[in-house]
Amino acid sequence: MPIKYLRSGQYKVLSDSDLHDIHLATLEVLEETGVRVEYRPALELMADHGCRVDFDSRIVQIPEHVLKKALSTAPSFFTLYGKTPEFDVKVDTQGIYTIGGSSALFVLDLDGQRHTATRKDLEELTRLQDALENLHIMHAIVIPQDIEQEGFDRILFSTVMKNTSRNYYSQGMGAQSIRDQVEMASLILGSTEEVKRKPIFTIVVCLTSPLTQAMLRVEELMESAKYSIPLYIEADAQAGATAPVTLAGTLVEQNANILCGIALAQMVNPGAPCIYAIASGIMDMATANYSGGAPETTLLHAASAQVAHYYNLPFQGVTGIDAICLDAQAGYERALQVLGCALSGVNFIHLSIGMMEQMLLASYEQCVIDNEILGAALHIAKSIEVNRETLAVDVIKEVGPGGNFLVHEHTLRNFRKVNWFPRITNRKKWDDWMEDGGKDMRQRANELARKILAEYRPQHLPEDVAHELDKMAEAAQRRAIETVMEKE
Repeated sequence: MPIKYLRSGQYKVLSDSDLHDIHLATLEVLEETGVRVEYRPALELMADHGCRVDFDSRIVQIPEHVLKKALSTAPSFFTLYGKTPEFDVKVDTQGIYTIGGSSALFVLDLDGQRHTATRKDLEELTRLQDALENLHIMHAIVIPQDIEQEGFDRILFSTVMKNTSRNYYSQGMGAQSIRDQVEMASLILGSTEEVKRKPIFTIVVCLTSPLTQAMLRVEELMESAKYSIPLYIEADAQAGATAPVTLAGTLVEQNANILCGIALAQMVNPGAPCIYAIASGIMDMATANYSGGAPETTLLHAASAQVAHYYNLPFQGVTGIDAICLDAQAGYERALQVLGCALSGVNFIHLSIGMMEQMLLASYEQCVIDNEILGAALHIAKSIEVNRETLAVDVIKEVGPGGNFLVHEHTLRNFRKVNWFPRITNRKKWDDWMEDGGKDMRQRANELARKILAEYRPQHLPEDVAHELDKMAEAAQRRAIETVMEKE
């Protein structure tokens, strides 16, 4: 099903004055405190572009004029390409898209058993998500534990690419990892130049709070920018622990870190496509655990969307939920998250499918349930279309007091346009529901997931290309393992 463009952004939590104050505070942090960048080539490049750099402490201070110049080349409009055009994602600061689950180490299977994630799980969960109409961008929902962990990202790349035609939200393990992924994408697209022109994958670079950019992450950032691979520059702050407990303070800390990363990408390659991104949340003071399902976390992501848009940058938000099983908590946490973010104009709703236990656990059934929740949330975010046809004045006059609109041609013409049709939500009354088996939502999700996995088997790559891609991924992983062994 082609990806549909949807706008939103009606919900605002910050005023224009608030945004200006956050901007000024961020400039103060960047100029006076700075960011630790743990990669010397990046320090040298930033010094060449006018930043103040202490090479011993690896602290970079960015003057306002340097930041402004760097951000001026960051594009607001670009495309994330699918293998086929119907899966292209047109990026701007208004459209809303969804991204699948990421990096779980455990799986709740369709028999209700929790086990460590396997490569087969990655294949099947990717195929399951690929069949869901409300998923737009694919992530690797699990990190298989039955493969070598060094160089695992290469195996993820080949496995996901064989099971979807959507754009792939990938991750790296240093500069060589990016080069290996570009090479594998070149096999699919025909050349490195074609990868640069129409990249079918993106890279997420996760920055450390407070105000730190680790060497491997900066390597990935610079290498991706060189190849024009779109980047999600992501801060993972924890309000009350790695960032100020006040949400305004967290907005400033993560903003400084992200803008530093985006500026660096522009210094490497002016015009490199970047998405302002967070997976931030709060520390729950009762448990000392990170909480993504807290209402404060949704507020933080809604506000962050406004901050990103202040700089005319597209934004990725949303993080994992806290629930550890398929219960009411999982439903309300996911619904509040995705609805709040859809209404506030989050351009990429991240980790929106199948994730529980703060990204530790992926669930087949939850994938189907989350798709249902997303469908309702996106329908609400569309708002209400008002025109002569929808106002229906002539229809009201024609039917008149005491009439019936059900059989009117206007209803037949419009009901599929304005109504949302759920797949697993029950709207029957008790007797009809019992006659149909009396199944709860989890049971209905289980049945649908099994049906999809049994019937949905598209071929996203020619067999010879898929076979060669696996060989390339395994060879690249072996090189990564050998490199680590040589260093030891």
